Amino acid sequence: MELHRKGSRPAVPGNAQWFTGSICMEPVIGAEPPGRPGSAIVTFQPGARTNWHTHPLGQLLIVTEGRGRAQSAGGSVIELLPGDVVWFAAGERHWHGAAPDAAMTHIAVHAALNGSTVDWDGPVTDADYLTAPEPSGS
Repeated sequence: MELHRKGSRPAVPGNAQWFTGSICMEPVIGAEPPGRPGSAIVTFQPGARTNWHTHPLGQLLIVTEGRGRAQSAGGSVIELLPGDVVWFAAGERHWHGAAPDAAMTHIAVHAALNGSTVDWDGPVTDADYLTAPEPSGS
């Protein structure tokens, strides 16, 4: 058993190669092989977001605070609110982040395949990001 007390592992800023804006990531778990789960509590400041990316085994997001946005390639931008749960299937190209005028925090959970949890792509354009989202609950 491993126990990590709240605050015992420092939060780190998001890598500017993979994020636009200010992001803070607090590790939750990164299991050693043969375990696969990885998880972080991620806080996006207003306007901050990930680049487009995929996960080889999918990704689960649980929104805990604030208001955010997400989009899968070819789909509409959706609004995210506390309590919303999002599943991106394996290989599904997507992005997620805060709303332009509000911060958003989520718990992100993904699993490693051959040591990899994510494949990064290019930044989300301002035009795509600023597209009006579908209202929550649609």
